[in-house]
Amino acid sequence: MTDQSSINGHPFATETLPTSIDELDRMISQPDEAAISSVAATPGDFVVLGAGGKMGLHLCQMLRRALSNLGRHDQVFAVSRFSAAAATRRFIDHDIRTIAADLSDPAVYSQLPDSPNVFFLAGVKFGTASSPELLDRMNVQTPRLVAQHYRTSRLVALSTGCVYSFTSPESGGSTESSPTDPPGVYAQSCLGREREFIRASKKYQTQCTLVRLNYSVELRYGVLVDIAQKVLHGQSINVDTGYANVIWQGDAISQIIRCLEITQSPPALINITGCDVLKVRDIAHRFATIFGKQAQIDGNESPTAWLSNNARSVALFGKPPTSVDTMIHRIAHWVANGGETLGKPTHFENRDGAY
Repeated sequence: MTDQSSINGHPFATETLPTSIDELDRMISQPDEAAISSVAATPGDFVVLGAGGKMGLHLCQMLRRALSNLGRHDQVFAVSRFSAAAATRRFIDHDIRTIAADLSDPAVYSQLPDSPNVFFLAGVKFGTASSPELLDRMNVQTPRLVAQHYRTSRLVALSTGCVYSFTSPESGGSTESSPTDPPGVYAQSCLGREREFIRASKKYQTQCTLVRLNYSVELRYGVLVDIAQKVLHGQSINVDTGYANVIWQGDAISQIIRCLEITQSPPALINITGCDVLKVRDIAHRFATIFGKQAQIDGNESPTAWLSNNARSVALFGKPPTSVDTMIHRIAHWVANGGETLGKPTHFENRDGAY
C-alpha cells in the first residue's frame, strides 16, 4: 500500500491506498466492531450462496475474519458454480470452504451443508434482456429452491433497489414502503425473487431479511468506476439518468452481516445504500478536476431515477462510515494508476430496464 499521494496536485485522504488486489481485498473485508458483534451473536456455520459474484468473496472473507477475531472455529462455506480452479483459490487461501454447485439444479441441495446462517447472493442481470427463461430460472426458481431447503435457517437474501419505481431526487429516494412497479423484465424478476422468500417465510416461519442494495462500489466495479474511466479516457458520459446512490462495498457487507440481527417472518425489508443522492454530472466534473481532464457530458437529466432512502438502515446501523469523497479519491488513484477492473459496466444510465 502507498502512503498519501496526489494526482495533478489533488491530495488524497491520509489513509493508505491499495496497490494490489490482495491489498484491496484486505481493505474491503476488514470487519468493523459492529459486524464482529453480529457474528458473535449468531452461533454456527455460515453459508454464502452465489459466492462467486462481485460481493461474495469479500462477504466470506469478512465473516472468516470476524470468526477468527472471536476465536471461533465455525466454518464459512462459499457455494457457486466455480467452473475454474482459479476461481476458488482466493477463497481457499483464506480458510473458506468452497462447494461447486449449480443452485438452479434441485439435485444439488442434498450435497449442501446445513447451517443456521445463510446469505443468498445468487442471481443474473446482464445479457438477460432476451432470455426471460434464464431470468426466471435464476431469479425466481432458484430462490424458491433455496427458501425451501433452508427454511429453518436465518436467511439474508440480496435484492436490489431496482425493484422500486423511479422517483425524483427531491423525494430523497424510495423507502421500503414505496411503490414497486419498475420497468424491464430484470427488475420484475427481482420482485419475483422477493415473493419466493416472502412466501416461504410465511409458510415455514423462516426468519429472513430482504436487502435492497443500491449501489455497492469498490475500486474495480461500480457507478463511480464507470464515470471515472470514461472521464480518464475522454469518453462521453450520458446523464439522462442523472442521479444515483452509492455505498462502499465494505460498508455494505458489514450492514448485510448485521441484517442477521433483524431477520423475521414475514421478512424484514431494508434499503442498504449511501446517504447522498449524487448527481452524475457533478461526479464527472470532480473526477475531471482530479485527472486534469474535461468531462464530456451527453444528454440532460431526466426528473427521476432509481433512488433509495436509507433512513431505516441508518436508524439501525448508523451512517455508512466511508464518505463519497473517500470513494472518489480511492477510485481516482486506482484508475489513474492502471488498476485492474472487472470489465463489467453497470449500465446505471439505462432507463428501460433492458440489460
